[in-house]
Amino acid sequence: MLEALICPRTHTRLSYDAAKQELVSEAAGLAYPIRNGIPVMLVDEARKLD
Repeated sequence: MLEALICPRTHTRLSYDAAKQELVSEAAGLAYPIRNGIPVMLVDEARKLD
């Protein structure tokens, strides 16, 4: 399923961080949370990467 998801801001591929349960967009500098097994693909819900 990961192949079908793209970053809503940059339209680039995401990588999966299993430890943090996030989908990471290096291009946007954002990490989208996965809650209860469901990716939350909203920019407002994303965490900024350090």
